[in-house]
Amino acid sequence: MMDANKYKPGYFPPQENEYRWVKKDHIEQAPMWCSVDLRDGNQALVVPMDLEEKLEFYQMLLEIGFKEIEVGFPAASETEYEFLRTLIDHDLIPDDVTIQVLTQCRDHIIRKTFEAVKGAPRAVIHFYNSTSLAQREQVFKKSKEEIKQIAIEGARLVKKLSQEYEGNFLFEYSPESFTGTETDYALEVCNAVLDVMQPTPDRPMIINLPVTVEMSLPHVYANQIEYCSDRLKYRDAVILSTHPHNDRGTGVADTELALLAGAQRVECCLFGNGERTGNVDAITLAMNMYTHGVDPKLDFSNMPSIVERYERLTRMHVSPRQPYAGQLVFAAFSGSHQDAIAKGMKWREDKELLEWSVPYIPLDPHDVSRTYDSDVIRINSQSGKGGIGYILETSYGYTLPPKMREHFGYTVKSVSDHAHKELSPEEVLEIFEKTYVNKDHPVYVREAHFKQGRMTEATVTALIGGRKIELVAVGNGRLDAVCNALKEGLGVSFTLQSYNEHSLDQGSHSRAAGYVGIAWEDGHYTWGAETDTDIIRASIKALVSAINNGLKEEE
Repeated sequence: MMDANKYKPGYFPPQENEYRWVKKDHIEQAPMWCSVDLRDGNQALVVPMDLEEKLEFYQMLLEIGFKEIEVGFPAASETEYEFLRTLIDHDLIPDDVTIQVLTQCRDHIIRKTFEAVKGAPRAVIHFYNSTSLAQREQVFKKSKEEIKQIAIEGARLVKKLSQEYEGNFLFEYSPESFTGTETDYALEVCNAVLDVMQPTPDRPMIINLPVTVEMSLPHVYANQIEYCSDRLKYRDAVILSTHPHNDRGTGVADTELALLAGAQRVECCLFGNGERTGNVDAITLAMNMYTHGVDPKLDFSNMPSIVERYERLTRMHVSPRQPYAGQLVFAAFSGSHQDAIAKGMKWREDKELLEWSVPYIPLDPHDVSRTYDSDVIRINSQSGKGGIGYILETSYGYTLPPKMREHFGYTVKSVSDHAHKELSPEEVLEIFEKTYVNKDHPVYVREAHFKQGRMTEATVTALIGGRKIELVAVGNGRLDAVCNALKEGLGVSFTLQSYNEHSLDQGSHSRAAGYVGIAWEDGHYTWGAETDTDIIRASIKALVSAINNGLKEEE
Protein backbone atom coordinates (compact mmCIF):
# COMPACT_ATOMS: atom_id res chain seq x y z
CA MET A 1 0.00 0.00 0.00
CA MET A 2 1.28 3.45 -0.88
CA ASP A 3 2.27 5.67 2.04
CA ALA A 4 3.60 9.15 1.26
CA ASN A 5 4.58 9.68 4.89
CA LYS A 6 7.77 7.65 4.42
CA TYR A 7 9.15 10.27 1.97
CA LYS A 8 10.53 13.77 2.33
CA PRO A 9 12.73 15.99 0.14
CA GLY A 10 16.30 14.66 0.10
CA TYR A 11 17.96 17.59 -1.62
CA PHE A 12 19.67 20.68 -0.22
CA PRO A 13 18.75 23.97 -1.91
CA PRO A 14 21.41 26.67 -1.65
CA GLN A 15 20.69 29.22 1.03
CA GLU A 16 21.33 32.14 -1.31
CA ASN A 17 19.36 32.12 -4.56
CA GLU A 18 20.34 34.63 -7.24
CA TYR A 19 17.76 33.48 -9.82
CA ARG A 20 19.57 35.24 -12.68
CA TRP A 21 18.84 32.27 -14.95
CA VAL A 22 15.09 32.89 -14.62
CA LYS A 23 15.40 36.03 -16.75
CA LYS A 24 16.61 34.00 -19.75
CA ASP A 25 14.04 32.42 -22.06
CA HIS A 26 16.13 30.13 -24.26
CA ILE A 27 19.57 28.59 -24.69
CA GLU A 28 21.59 30.77 -27.02
CA GLN A 29 24.43 28.44 -27.99
CA ALA A 30 25.22 24.75 -27.97
CA PRO A 31 27.07 23.36 -24.95
CA MET A 32 30.05 21.06 -25.14
CA TRP A 33 28.63 17.58 -25.62
CA CYS A 34 30.04 14.40 -24.12
CA SER A 35 28.41 11.10 -25.02
CA VAL A 36 28.44 8.58 -22.18
CA ASP A 37 26.64 5.90 -24.22
CA LEU A 38 29.65 3.59 -24.27
CA ARG A 39 30.14 3.72 -20.50
CA ASP A 40 27.10 4.82 -18.51
CA GLY A 41 24.71 3.71 -21.24
CA ASN A 42 26.48 0.42 -21.90
CA GLN A 43 26.64 -0.61 -18.24
CA ALA A 44 22.85 -0.16 -18.06
CA LEU A 45 22.13 -2.65 -20.86
CA VAL A 46 20.75 -6.09 -20.04
CA VAL A 47 23.35 -7.47 -22.45
CA PRO A 48 26.28 -5.00 -22.69
CA MET A 49 27.75 -4.48 -26.15
CA ASP A 50 30.68 -6.61 -27.21
CA LEU A 51 33.83 -5.19 -28.81
CA GLU A 52 32.53 -5.11 -32.39
CA GLU A 53 29.22 -3.58 -31.33
CA LYS A 54 30.97 -0.90 -29.29
CA LEU A 55 33.20 -0.06 -32.25
CA GLU A 56 30.17 0.37 -34.53
CA PHE A 57 28.38 2.49 -31.92
CA TYR A 58 31.53 4.59 -31.48
CA GLN A 59 31.66 5.20 -35.23
CA MET A 60 28.02 6.34 -35.16
CA LEU A 61 28.81 8.82 -32.38
CA LEU A 62 31.64 10.24 -34.49
CA GLU A 63 29.29 10.60 -37.47
CA ILE A 64 26.76 12.46 -35.32
CA GLY A 65 29.51 14.89 -34.35
CA PHE A 66 30.40 14.17 -30.72
CA LYS A 67 33.84 15.60 -29.94
CA GLU A 68 34.01 14.10 -26.44
CA ILE A 69 33.13 10.44 -25.88
CA GLU A 70 33.39 8.60 -22.59
CA VAL A 71 34.50 5.22 -23.89
CA GLY A 72 34.44 3.16 -20.72
CA PHE A 73 35.54 2.22 -17.24
CA PRO A 74 38.70 0.32 -18.28
CA ALA A 75 39.33 -1.10 -14.79
CA ALA A 76 35.84 -2.63 -14.71
CA SER A 77 36.20 -5.48 -17.24
CA GLU A 78 38.41 -7.01 -19.90
CA THR A 79 36.02 -5.87 -22.66
CA GLU A 80 36.22 -2.27 -21.46
CA TYR A 81 40.01 -2.43 -21.33
CA GLU A 82 40.29 -4.11 -24.75
CA PHE A 83 37.96 -1.58 -26.38
CA LEU A 84 40.01 1.36 -25.11
CA ARG A 85 43.28 -0.20 -26.27
CA THR A 86 41.75 -0.95 -29.69
CA LEU A 87 40.89 2.72 -30.15
CA ILE A 88 44.40 3.83 -29.19
CA ASP A 89 46.47 1.08 -30.82
CA HIS A 90 44.59 1.19 -34.13
CA ASP A 91 44.59 5.00 -34.32
CA LEU A 92 40.78 5.23 -34.31
CA ILE A 93 40.58 8.56 -32.44
CA PRO A 94 40.26 11.56 -34.80
CA ASP A 95 42.48 14.58 -34.10
CA ASP A 96 39.53 16.71 -33.00
CA VAL A 97 37.99 14.09 -30.68
CA THR A 98 38.77 13.56 -26.99
CA ILE A 99 38.06 10.22 -25.36
CA GLN A 100 37.14 10.04 -21.69
CA VAL A 101 37.64 7.25 -19.16
CA LEU A 102 36.06 6.87 -15.74
CA THR A 103 37.68 5.84 -12.48
CA GLN A 104 36.75 5.88 -8.82
CA CYS A 105 39.04 7.71 -6.42
CA ARG A 106 40.74 4.44 -5.42
CA ASP A 107 44.45 3.87 -5.78
CA HIS A 108 44.54 0.58 -7.71
CA ILE A 109 41.66 1.58 -10.03
CA ILE A 110 43.32 4.91 -10.91
CA ARG A 111 46.60 3.11 -11.66
CA LYS A 112 44.91 0.52 -13.89
CA THR A 113 43.07 3.32 -15.70
CA PHE A 114 46.32 5.09 -16.58
CA GLU A 115 47.80 1.81 -17.75
CA ALA A 116 44.81 1.36 -20.06
CA VAL A 117 44.83 4.90 -21.46
CA LYS A 118 48.56 5.38 -21.96
CA GLY A 119 49.46 6.67 -25.40
CA ALA A 120 46.07 8.27 -26.01
CA PRO A 121 46.39 11.37 -28.21
CA ARG A 122 43.95 13.26 -25.97
CA ALA A 123 42.03 11.82 -23.02
CA VAL A 124 40.01 13.08 -20.07
CA ILE A 125 40.62 11.20 -16.81
CA HIS A 126 37.26 11.42 -15.06
CA PHE A 127 37.62 10.61 -11.37
CA TYR A 128 34.86 10.68 -8.78
CA ASN A 129 33.70 9.77 -5.31
CA SER A 130 30.29 9.96 -3.73
CA THR A 131 29.64 12.88 -1.38
CA SER A 132 25.93 12.62 -0.52
CA LEU A 133 24.62 12.50 3.02
CA ALA A 134 23.03 9.09 2.46
CA GLN A 135 26.23 7.56 1.08
CA ARG A 136 28.42 9.11 3.78
CA GLU A 137 26.20 7.74 6.55
CA GLN A 138 25.00 4.43 5.11
CA VAL A 139 27.69 3.21 2.69
CA PHE A 140 31.06 4.66 3.71
CA LYS A 141 30.30 5.56 7.34
CA LYS A 142 32.76 8.45 7.08
CA SER A 143 32.70 12.11 8.07
CA LYS A 144 32.62 15.04 5.67
CA GLU A 145 36.35 15.58 6.17
CA GLU A 146 37.16 11.94 5.48
CA ILE A 147 35.09 11.96 2.27
CA LYS A 148 36.79 15.18 1.16
CA GLN A 149 40.18 13.57 1.75
CA ILE A 150 39.25 10.71 -0.58
CA ALA A 151 38.68 13.27 -3.33
CA ILE A 152 41.92 15.12 -2.53
CA GLU A 153 44.03 11.94 -2.48
CA GLY A 154 42.44 10.82 -5.73
CA ALA A 155 43.29 14.16 -7.33
CA ARG A 156 46.89 13.96 -6.13
CA LEU A 157 47.37 10.49 -7.56
CA VAL A 158 45.73 11.42 -10.89
CA LYS A 159 48.00 14.45 -11.19
CA LYS A 160 51.10 12.44 -10.30
CA LEU A 161 50.42 9.59 -12.74
CA SER A 162 49.53 11.99 -15.55
CA GLN A 163 53.13 13.19 -15.42
CA GLU A 164 54.53 9.65 -15.45
CA TYR A 165 52.47 8.08 -18.26
CA GLU A 166 52.66 8.77 -21.98
CA GLY A 167 49.62 10.65 -23.20
CA ASN A 168 47.88 14.00 -23.40
CA PHE A 169 45.66 14.12 -20.32
CA LEU A 170 42.88 16.45 -19.20
CA PHE A 171 40.89 16.02 -15.99
CA GLU A 172 37.34 15.88 -14.71
CA TYR A 173 36.06 15.52 -11.18
CA SER A 174 32.51 14.61 -10.09
CA PRO A 175 31.10 14.70 -6.58
CA GLU A 176 28.81 11.76 -7.28
CA SER A 177 25.26 12.09 -5.89
CA PHE A 178 25.67 15.86 -5.99
CA THR A 179 21.91 16.34 -5.77
CA GLY A 180 21.83 14.57 -2.41
CA THR A 181 24.82 16.52 -1.09
CA GLU A 182 24.70 19.75 0.89
CA THR A 183 25.48 22.35 -1.77
CA ASP A 184 28.13 24.19 0.27
CA TYR A 185 29.85 20.91 1.10
CA ALA A 186 29.90 19.77 -2.55
CA LEU A 187 31.40 23.16 -3.44
CA GLU A 188 34.01 22.76 -0.71
CA VAL A 189 35.07 19.35 -2.05
CA CYS A 190 35.26 20.60 -5.65
CA ASN A 191 37.38 23.59 -4.64
CA ALA A 192 39.71 21.30 -2.68
CA VAL A 193 40.20 19.18 -5.80
CA LEU A 194 40.81 22.30 -7.88
CA ASP A 195 43.48 23.44 -5.45
CA VAL A 196 45.31 20.19 -6.09
CA MET A 197 44.91 20.22 -9.87
CA GLN A 198 45.65 23.94 -10.37
CA PRO A 199 43.90 24.33 -13.74
CA THR A 200 44.66 27.22 -16.07
CA PRO A 201 42.58 28.81 -18.84
CA ASP A 202 44.72 27.08 -21.48
CA ARG A 203 44.50 23.74 -19.60
CA PRO A 204 41.04 23.90 -18.00
CA MET A 205 39.53 21.24 -15.79
CA ILE A 206 35.97 19.90 -15.90
CA ILE A 207 33.90 20.04 -12.73
CA ASN A 208 30.87 17.85 -13.25
CA LEU A 209 27.86 18.29 -10.92
CA PRO A 210 25.73 15.24 -11.69
CA VAL A 211 22.06 14.63 -11.10
CA THR A 212 23.00 11.10 -10.07
CA VAL A 213 19.48 10.73 -8.72
CA GLU A 214 16.74 13.25 -9.50
CA MET A 215 15.36 14.51 -6.22
CA SER A 216 13.96 17.96 -6.89
CA LEU A 217 12.10 20.15 -9.32
CA PRO A 218 14.39 21.33 -12.12
CA HIS A 219 14.59 24.91 -10.86
CA VAL A 220 16.23 23.69 -7.63
CA TYR A 221 19.03 22.09 -9.64
CA ALA A 222 19.40 25.30 -11.66
CA ASN A 223 19.83 27.24 -8.42
CA GLN A 224 22.48 24.76 -7.25
CA ILE A 225 24.35 25.15 -10.55
CA GLU A 226 24.19 28.94 -10.46
CA TYR A 227 25.31 28.98 -6.82
CA CYS A 228 28.33 26.75 -7.51
CA SER A 229 29.20 28.50 -10.76
CA ASP A 230 29.49 31.78 -8.88
CA ARG A 231 31.70 30.28 -6.14
CA LEU A 232 34.00 27.77 -7.80
CA LYS A 233 37.69 28.65 -7.62
CA TYR A 234 39.65 29.10 -10.87
CA ARG A 235 36.33 29.79 -12.58
CA ASP A 236 37.94 30.97 -15.82
CA ALA A 237 39.83 27.65 -15.91
CA VAL A 238 36.81 25.47 -15.08
CA ILE A 239 34.35 23.92 -17.52
CA LEU A 240 31.16 23.43 -15.52
CA SER A 241 29.47 20.21 -16.60
CA THR A 242 26.18 18.50 -15.88
CA HIS A 243 25.22 14.83 -16.00
CA PRO A 244 21.47 14.48 -15.34
CA HIS A 245 19.60 11.25 -14.82
CA ASN A 246 15.86 11.00 -15.31
CA ASP A 247 14.38 9.45 -12.15
CA ARG A 248 11.59 12.04 -11.96
CA GLY A 249 11.20 12.25 -15.75
CA THR A 250 12.58 15.80 -15.91
CA GLY A 251 16.16 15.17 -17.03
CA VAL A 252 15.80 17.39 -20.09
CA ALA A 253 14.36 20.23 -18.01
CA ASP A 254 17.17 19.83 -15.44
CA THR A 255 19.74 20.19 -18.19
CA GLU A 256 18.15 23.07 -20.02
CA LEU A 257 17.75 25.12 -16.84
CA ALA A 258 21.28 24.20 -15.75
CA LEU A 259 22.60 25.57 -19.05
CA LEU A 260 20.72 28.81 -18.41
CA ALA A 261 22.28 28.87 -14.94
CA GLY A 262 25.90 28.60 -16.06
CA ALA A 263 26.62 25.00 -17.06
CA GLN A 264 28.79 24.77 -20.17
CA ARG A 265 28.89 21.05 -20.88
CA VAL A 266 26.45 18.13 -20.94
CA GLU A 267 27.08 14.42 -20.48
CA CYS A 268 24.26 12.52 -22.15
CA CYS A 269 23.11 9.39 -23.98
CA LEU A 270 21.16 8.77 -27.18
CA PHE A 271 17.46 8.25 -26.49
CA GLY A 272 18.04 8.71 -22.75
CA ASN A 273 19.60 5.29 -22.18
CA GLY A 274 21.23 4.73 -18.80
CA GLU A 275 20.78 3.33 -15.30
CA ARG A 276 17.24 3.10 -13.90
CA THR A 277 15.09 5.59 -15.85
CA GLY A 278 18.11 6.63 -17.86
CA ASN A 279 20.42 9.54 -18.56
CA VAL A 280 19.30 12.76 -20.19
CA ASP A 281 18.49 12.31 -23.88
CA ALA A 282 21.05 13.94 -26.17
CA ILE A 283 18.65 13.96 -29.10
CA THR A 284 15.82 15.77 -27.31
CA LEU A 285 18.22 18.36 -25.93
CA ALA A 286 19.91 19.01 -29.26
CA MET A 287 16.71 19.11 -31.29
CA ASN A 288 15.02 21.41 -28.75
CA MET A 289 17.83 23.88 -29.42
CA TYR A 290 17.53 23.32 -33.16
CA THR A 291 13.81 24.23 -33.17
CA HIS A 292 14.75 27.53 -31.50
CA GLY A 293 17.14 28.32 -34.33
CA VAL A 294 20.32 27.32 -32.45
CA ASP A 295 22.77 25.00 -34.20
CA PRO A 296 23.37 22.18 -31.66
CA LYS A 297 26.59 21.11 -33.42
CA LEU A 298 25.26 17.53 -33.55
CA ASP A 299 23.87 16.00 -36.74
CA PHE A 300 20.65 14.01 -36.41
CA SER A 301 19.59 14.47 -40.03
CA ASN A 302 19.46 10.72 -40.65
CA MET A 303 17.30 9.85 -37.66
CA PRO A 304 15.85 6.57 -39.03
CA SER A 305 19.37 5.19 -39.50
CA ILE A 306 20.37 6.25 -35.98
CA VAL A 307 17.27 4.57 -34.53
CA GLU A 308 17.95 1.37 -36.47
CA ARG A 309 21.58 1.12 -35.37
CA TYR A 310 20.81 2.05 -31.77
CA GLU A 311 18.09 -0.60 -31.45
CA ARG A 312 20.21 -3.28 -33.10
CA LEU A 313 23.37 -2.60 -31.09
CA THR A 314 21.81 -2.02 -27.67
CA ARG A 315 18.81 -4.35 -28.01
CA MET A 316 16.76 -1.51 -26.58
CA HIS A 317 13.55 -0.12 -28.11
CA VAL A 318 12.89 3.47 -29.12
CA SER A 319 9.36 4.40 -28.06
CA PRO A 320 6.96 5.38 -30.88
CA ARG A 321 6.41 8.62 -28.92
CA GLN A 322 10.11 9.35 -28.28
CA PRO A 323 10.58 13.08 -29.06
CA TYR A 324 11.88 13.78 -32.57
CA ALA A 325 12.78 10.14 -33.27
CA GLY A 326 9.77 7.96 -32.47
CA GLN A 327 7.78 6.40 -35.29
CA LEU A 328 4.64 8.38 -34.39
CA VAL A 329 6.00 11.75 -33.24
CA PHE A 330 4.99 13.50 -36.46
CA ALA A 331 1.85 11.45 -37.02
CA ALA A 332 -1.47 13.28 -37.18
CA PHE A 333 -4.55 11.06 -37.22
CA SER A 334 -7.05 13.69 -36.07
CA GLY A 335 -9.05 15.29 -38.87
CA SER A 336 -8.72 18.83 -37.51
CA HIS A 337 -4.96 18.42 -37.05
CA GLN A 338 -4.56 17.02 -40.55
CA ASP A 339 -6.54 19.87 -42.06
CA ALA A 340 -4.45 22.50 -40.28
CA ILE A 341 -1.18 20.78 -41.24
CA ALA A 342 -2.21 20.45 -44.88
CA LYS A 343 -3.18 24.11 -45.04
CA GLY A 344 0.04 25.10 -43.29
CA MET A 345 2.08 23.15 -45.81
CA LYS A 346 0.23 24.83 -48.67
CA TRP A 347 0.71 28.27 -47.09
CA ARG A 348 4.42 27.69 -46.76
CA GLU A 349 4.69 26.49 -50.36
CA ASP A 350 2.64 29.38 -51.77
CA LYS A 351 4.63 31.97 -49.82
CA GLU A 352 7.96 30.26 -50.64
CA LEU A 353 8.92 30.49 -46.97
CA LEU A 354 12.16 29.26 -45.43
CA GLU A 355 10.88 29.81 -41.90
CA TRP A 356 9.02 26.84 -40.42
CA SER A 357 5.70 27.63 -38.73
CA VAL A 358 3.36 24.77 -39.70
CA PRO A 359 0.61 24.13 -37.09
CA TYR A 360 1.05 21.14 -34.78
CA ILE A 361 4.54 20.21 -36.09
CA PRO A 362 7.42 22.09 -34.44
CA LEU A 363 10.04 20.52 -36.73
CA ASP A 364 10.16 19.98 -40.49
CA PRO A 365 10.20 16.16 -40.73
CA HIS A 366 12.51 16.39 -43.75
CA ASP A 367 15.24 17.72 -41.43
CA VAL A 368 15.46 14.30 -39.80
CA SER A 369 14.84 12.27 -42.98
CA ARG A 370 11.14 11.69 -42.40
CA THR A 371 8.42 12.26 -45.01
CA TYR A 372 5.02 13.95 -45.00
CA ASP A 373 3.08 11.18 -46.74
CA SER A 374 4.05 8.25 -44.50
CA ASP A 375 5.12 10.01 -41.29
CA VAL A 376 2.88 13.07 -40.87
CA ILE A 377 -0.59 12.54 -42.33
CA ARG A 378 -1.61 9.08 -41.11
CA ILE A 379 -5.02 7.72 -42.12
CA ASN A 380 -7.43 5.91 -39.82
CA SER A 381 -11.05 6.23 -38.69
CA GLN A 382 -10.23 9.52 -36.90
CA SER A 383 -8.87 11.20 -40.02
CA GLY A 384 -10.58 14.04 -41.87
CA LYS A 385 -11.13 15.01 -45.47
CA GLY A 386 -8.21 17.45 -45.40
CA GLY A 387 -5.65 14.83 -44.45
CA ILE A 388 -7.04 12.19 -46.78
CA GLY A 389 -7.11 14.68 -49.65
CA TYR A 390 -3.56 15.73 -48.77
CA ILE A 391 -2.31 12.13 -49.08
CA LEU A 392 -3.90 11.77 -52.51
CA GLU A 393 -2.45 15.07 -53.67
CA THR A 394 1.10 14.75 -52.34
CA SER A 395 1.50 11.05 -53.12
CA TYR A 396 -0.38 10.73 -56.39
CA GLY A 397 -1.18 14.21 -57.67
CA TYR A 398 -4.98 14.06 -57.34
CA THR A 399 -6.53 17.36 -56.23
CA LEU A 400 -10.15 16.60 -55.41
CA PRO A 401 -12.80 19.35 -55.39
CA PRO A 402 -14.01 20.18 -51.86
CA LYS A 403 -17.35 18.32 -51.95
CA MET A 404 -15.76 15.24 -53.49
CA ARG A 405 -12.97 15.34 -50.90
CA GLU A 406 -15.63 15.32 -48.18
CA HIS A 407 -17.41 12.35 -49.76
CA PHE A 408 -14.15 10.47 -50.17
CA GLY A 409 -13.15 11.26 -46.58
CA TYR A 410 -16.22 9.54 -45.20
CA THR A 411 -15.61 6.57 -47.49
CA VAL A 412 -12.02 6.12 -46.32
CA LYS A 413 -12.92 6.54 -42.64
CA SER A 414 -15.62 3.89 -43.00
CA VAL A 415 -13.16 1.41 -44.50
CA SER A 416 -10.63 2.08 -41.72
CA ASP A 417 -13.29 1.85 -39.02
CA HIS A 418 -14.58 -1.51 -40.23
CA ALA A 419 -11.07 -2.90 -40.76
CA HIS A 420 -9.86 -1.51 -37.38
CA LYS A 421 -6.53 -0.47 -38.85
CA GLU A 422 -4.49 2.38 -40.24
CA LEU A 423 -4.51 2.73 -44.02
CA SER A 424 -1.38 3.22 -46.10
CA PRO A 425 -1.22 5.76 -48.97
CA GLU A 426 -1.41 2.81 -51.38
CA GLU A 427 -4.62 1.63 -49.74
CA VAL A 428 -6.08 5.14 -49.88
CA LEU A 429 -5.34 5.24 -53.61
CA GLU A 430 -6.92 1.82 -54.05
CA ILE A 431 -10.11 2.99 -52.32
CA PHE A 432 -10.18 6.12 -54.50
CA GLU A 433 -9.86 4.15 -57.72
CA LYS A 434 -12.34 1.49 -56.62
CA THR A 435 -14.90 4.16 -55.63
CA TYR A 436 -14.68 6.65 -58.52
CA VAL A 437 -12.57 5.45 -61.44
CA ASN A 438 -13.48 3.40 -64.53
CA LYS A 439 -17.07 2.64 -63.59
CA ASP A 440 -18.31 1.30 -66.97
CA HIS A 441 -21.53 -0.57 -66.13
CA PRO A 442 -24.42 -0.30 -66.87
CA VAL A 443 -23.39 2.75 -68.98
CA TYR A 444 -20.34 2.79 -71.24
CA VAL A 445 -19.49 5.45 -73.82
CA ARG A 446 -17.63 4.01 -76.79
CA GLU A 447 -17.08 7.28 -78.63
CA ALA A 448 -18.35 10.82 -78.94
CA HIS A 449 -18.15 13.28 -81.83
CA PHE A 450 -18.89 16.99 -81.66
CA LYS A 451 -20.09 19.78 -83.91
CA GLN A 452 -19.44 23.30 -82.76
CA GLY A 453 -22.05 26.01 -83.42
CA ARG A 454 -23.91 28.37 -81.18
CA MET A 455 -24.38 25.30 -79.02
CA THR A 456 -22.24 22.16 -78.99
CA GLU A 457 -23.80 19.08 -80.54
CA ALA A 458 -22.66 15.65 -79.39
CA THR A 459 -23.21 12.36 -81.17
CA VAL A 460 -22.61 9.65 -78.57
CA THR A 461 -22.24 5.92 -79.16
CA ALA A 462 -22.97 4.17 -75.89
CA LEU A 463 -23.70 0.77 -74.39
CA ILE A 464 -26.56 0.89 -71.90
CA GLY A 465 -27.23 -2.37 -70.17
CA GLY A 466 -25.26 -4.10 -72.91
CA ARG A 467 -27.39 -2.59 -75.68
CA LYS A 468 -25.70 -0.35 -78.23
CA ILE A 469 -27.42 2.99 -78.76
CA GLU A 470 -26.57 6.22 -80.62
CA LEU A 471 -27.64 9.44 -78.96
CA VAL A 472 -27.60 13.06 -80.16
CA ALA A 473 -27.98 16.11 -77.91
CA VAL A 474 -26.78 19.71 -77.55
CA GLY A 475 -25.32 21.54 -74.61
CA ASN A 476 -23.32 24.56 -73.44
CA GLY A 477 -20.11 22.62 -74.02
CA ARG A 478 -18.91 19.17 -74.91
CA LEU A 479 -19.36 17.61 -71.47
CA ASP A 480 -22.79 19.21 -71.03
CA ALA A 481 -23.87 17.90 -74.45
CA VAL A 482 -22.75 14.33 -73.58
CA CYS A 483 -24.50 14.64 -70.23
CA ASN A 484 -27.78 15.63 -71.94
CA ALA A 485 -27.44 12.76 -74.43
CA LEU A 486 -27.00 10.17 -71.68
CA LYS A 487 -29.92 11.55 -69.65
CA GLU A 488 -32.15 11.13 -72.72
CA GLY A 489 -30.90 7.61 -73.38
CA LEU A 490 -31.31 6.53 -69.76
CA GLY A 491 -34.61 8.31 -69.16
CA VAL A 492 -33.42 9.65 -65.82
CA SER A 493 -32.96 13.14 -64.39
CA PHE A 494 -29.76 14.49 -62.94
CA THR A 495 -27.81 17.75 -63.12
CA LEU A 496 -24.12 18.29 -63.79
CA GLN A 497 -23.12 20.19 -60.65
CA SER A 498 -19.33 20.03 -60.48
CA TYR A 499 -16.58 19.64 -63.02
CA ASN A 500 -12.88 20.10 -62.24
CA GLU A 501 -9.76 19.21 -64.14
CA HIS A 502 -5.99 19.59 -63.77
CA SER A 503 -2.78 18.22 -65.20
CA LEU A 504 -1.17 15.29 -63.39
CA ASP A 505 2.16 15.26 -65.22
CA GLN A 506 4.52 17.51 -67.13
CA GLY A 507 5.44 17.24 -70.80
CA SER A 508 3.74 16.61 -74.13
CA HIS A 509 2.31 13.24 -73.03
CA SER A 510 1.05 14.42 -69.67
CA ARG A 511 -2.17 13.06 -68.25
CA ALA A 512 -5.15 15.13 -67.19
CA ALA A 513 -7.41 14.30 -64.26
CA GLY A 514 -11.12 15.08 -64.44
CA TYR A 515 -13.63 15.04 -61.58
CA VAL A 516 -17.40 15.14 -62.10
CA GLY A 517 -20.17 15.50 -59.54
CA ILE A 518 -23.84 15.12 -60.44
CA ALA A 519 -26.97 15.86 -58.41
CA TRP A 520 -29.86 13.44 -58.75
CA GLU A 521 -33.55 14.25 -58.63
CA ASP A 522 -33.81 13.22 -54.98
CA GLY A 523 -30.95 15.63 -54.08
CA HIS A 524 -28.07 13.22 -53.45
CA TYR A 525 -24.66 13.54 -55.14
CA THR A 526 -22.49 10.96 -56.85
CA TRP A 527 -18.95 11.36 -58.08
CA GLY A 528 -16.63 10.02 -60.72
CA ALA A 529 -13.02 10.56 -61.70
CA GLU A 530 -10.70 9.54 -64.52
CA THR A 531 -7.33 10.30 -66.07
CA ASP A 532 -6.39 10.41 -69.73
CA THR A 533 -3.95 12.15 -72.02
CA ASP A 534 -7.05 13.79 -73.58
CA ILE A 535 -8.99 15.97 -71.17
CA ILE A 536 -12.30 15.45 -72.99
CA ARG A 537 -11.99 11.66 -72.75
CA ALA A 538 -11.04 12.01 -69.07
CA SER A 539 -14.05 14.20 -68.32
CA ILE A 540 -16.49 11.91 -70.22
CA LYS A 541 -15.19 8.84 -68.38
CA ALA A 542 -15.51 10.70 -65.07
CA LEU A 543 -19.10 11.63 -65.95
CA VAL A 544 -19.92 8.00 -66.83
CA SER A 545 -18.43 6.81 -63.51
CA ALA A 546 -20.54 9.34 -61.60
CA ILE A 547 -23.69 8.20 -63.46
CA ASN A 548 -22.97 4.52 -62.86
CA ASN A 549 -22.36 5.20 -59.16
CA GLY A 550 -25.79 6.85 -59.00
CA LEU A 551 -27.55 4.06 -60.90
CA LYS A 552 -25.88 1.50 -58.63
CA GLU A 553 -27.20 3.34 -55.55
CA GLU A 554 -30.73 3.34 -56.99
CA GLU A 555 -30.57 -0.43 -57.40
